[in-house]
Amino acid sequence: MRIAEEAAKCSLSVDTIRYYEKAGICPSIERGPDGNRRFSPENLDWLNLLAALRETGMPTKKMKYFADLYRQGDAKAAERKKVLKQHEMHLDLQQARLTKCKALLRHKLALYDQILGVKT
Repeated sequence: MRIAEEAAKCSLSVDTIRYYEKAGICPSIERGPDGNRRFSPENLDWLNLLAALRETGMPTKKMKYFADLYRQGDAKAAERKKVLKQHEMHLDLQQARLTKCKALLRHKLALYDQILGVKT
């Protein structure tokens, strides 16, 4: 598959995939005789993970650290798990803040519905 097709699948831009590859944030992507990238299942899994981490606010530096740990093999599995667990905790806090903000917005919208005489 071509890089543009893979980019569309994982919601990353072509430039971002190229950057992640060059920066060593994703495992090396093989190239065919024509010079085009040949994405392995491992590459696709990584790109999907990186897209999710990026979407949820993990800094590129932290993604690079995680990728460096991955390259060191199973001896670093506990550290990789720790990185992801910390990010999960960050997401839990972020979700709690968003839930609180959403409740406030719903309350305000209900007040405006009252003022405008809108039946809900």
